[in-house]
Amino acid sequence: MTSQKEFLGRLVKALDDSAIGYMLSGSMGSSLHGRPRATNDADIVIDPTQQQLTGFLDSLGPDYYVSRPGALDALKNRTMFNVIDVASGWKADIIIIKDRAYSRQEFARRKIATVMGMNLCVVSPEDSILSKLEWSKGRESQTQFQDASGVLMVQWDRLDFKYLEKWSDELNVRDSLERLLKEIRELKAQ
Repeated sequence: MTSQKEFLGRLVKALDDSAIGYMLSGSMGSSLHGRPRATNDADIVIDPTQQQLTGFLDSLGPDYYVSRPGALDALKNRTMFNVIDVASGWKADIIIIKDRAYSRQEFARRKIATVMGMNLCVVSPEDSILSKLEWSKGRESQTQFQDASGVLMVQWDRLDFKYLEKWSDELNVRDSLERLLKEIRELKAQ
């Protein structure tokens, strides 16, 4: 049976072979920068052309379930599609980069980091926080807030707070960010 590491490694190789820029984000990204949390799926942001995406889909083969129409629709509408390892059930949410200034900036700031022994492109700590807050907007997801809080706590002395403030205003998550900052400051003061 395929391990999560093997699944992720094969997907990244297929993305690389198709010349598609990618960024590991979501819970894996926040776990890397903050408090580790187990997850059964990987969130991968990609920035493909239609030709690159088609090449990626063609390279996956029968070991993976993916809806080609769903993937092409995701590219057209800047949404997401899934890739699932048929044997193991491992899943990746493949997210097409949004066509907006923040998403382009977030993607440009991705970093190389070691994940499961592999050097992969991952979301920056600041963007992990912002994306968690944006994703939870209107949902009040405790899990997302805890992930963002964990990144803030662990990365506190290395964070670009001006960047966080600027984009939290743009993403309309400033109140959530301020609440998390207050909580972390109180914890650090104890």
